[in-house]
Amino acid sequence: MPKQFQRKIENFTCEHCRHEVIGSGYTNHCPHCLWSKHVDINPGDRQAECDGMMEPVSIDQKDGEYIIVHRCRICGHTKRNKIATDDNMDEIIRISSRGAMG
Repeated sequence: MPKQFQRKIENFTCEHCRHEVIGSGYTNHCPHCLWSKHVDINPGDRQAECDGMMEPVSIDQKDGEYIIVHRCRICGHTKRNKIATDDNMDEIIRISSRGAMG
């Protein structure tokens, strides 16, 4: 059975807003625009073949934590990611104000 999580420390340039992101090994989206990329099947494995951009479409809450819901623009895959402490709060508020229509 493959590991469910593989920590990978990687810096990257966001393909959506071009922000330079310093990875922590847990970084899975751009803290500036909150977009992600469809690269994993399980966190950190880099096994997804889609490689599409994942749009932050809504903000959910679970057990007192806020979650970004991303949807792949190519294949429609959705993934939930915890909000990080360095995430852009203005962008979080903007996405959450769109509601489920995003």
